[in-house]
Amino acid sequence: MNDGISNGIIEKVIPYTDITVSRLIFAIIVLIAGFISVKFLVYILRKGIQKTKLPGLTTQFLAHFLSILLYVIVILVFLKSLNFDVDSFVIGISAVIGLVLGLGMQDTLTNITAGVWVAAIRPIDTGEMVVVNGQTGKVRAVGIMSTELLTPDNQLITIPNKLVWGSSIVNMTRMPTRRASVDVGISYSSDIEKAIVTALDIMKGHPLILKEPEPAVVTTELANSSVNLQLRAWTKTGDFAAVKNTLTAGIFEAYRREGIEIPFPQMEIHVKEVKREIKETQVKGIGIITLD
Repeated sequence: MNDGISNGIIEKVIPYTDITVSRLIFAIIVLIAGFISVKFLVYILRKGIQKTKLPGLTTQFLAHFLSILLYVIVILVFLKSLNFDVDSFVIGISAVIGLVLGLGMQDTLTNITAGVWVAAIRPIDTGEMVVVNGQTGKVRAVGIMSTELLTPDNQLITIPNKLVWGSSIVNMTRMPTRRASVDVGISYSSDIEKAIVTALDIMKGHPLILKEPEPAVVTTELANSSVNLQLRAWTKTGDFAAVKNTLTAGIFEAYRREGIEIPFPQMEIHVKEVKREIKETQVKGIGIITLD
């Protein structure tokens, strides 16, 4: 008797629908199993791509793309199991998508295509410090539609993929070495040879500066109040910021210690006293004051 009651409940139709309780339970099981399967398949995909030694950026992009596609399929199967007319639904969605694209969603396809090219060509990769579309930051992720940068002060910048692919990209960490340049000016009364030798000694004694290429000091400009020098030192990319900071502070201390003046902008004003005589003349009865 209990079995009969249970079977009656299971076969009961949910009010205002044509869906039975048994069909709803089956659909929910399909949905849960589908979501679990999607996570498992995406996990397998990540592991498989990692074995091919593809960049992490490409792995992340493909995983996102596949997960979205599989989730859509799972939802369609769920609706089909509830006896919905999925074919008509897909046709309707296709028509809506076509209409939306015609009204201005071309940018969506452009961003998707650009994202595919960025992931394939790899002008940027996860963790690299870049300048993209005038924005500077570390690459956090490249998604289906946009690229995320994390600035040094921890701000998140989201850039549409079409702007990433369509703009100049400066990758500051792709190469293994970089040249650190520090500009400094000395007064015209200072000994330029002594200034150059002092700067070279600092760079050659720096533990993070490479021996090859050799560090150099060049004269870049004869400015209004200074002779401008530039210290050029090659270092590993990871040590770039540290080298630039220590060189800037080091050259200041060394020049002050050696008596080499680093001038600051200043202006001299000479006031010349002019004697003037005031004359009063009469022109047609009107008094006019003139200055001679």
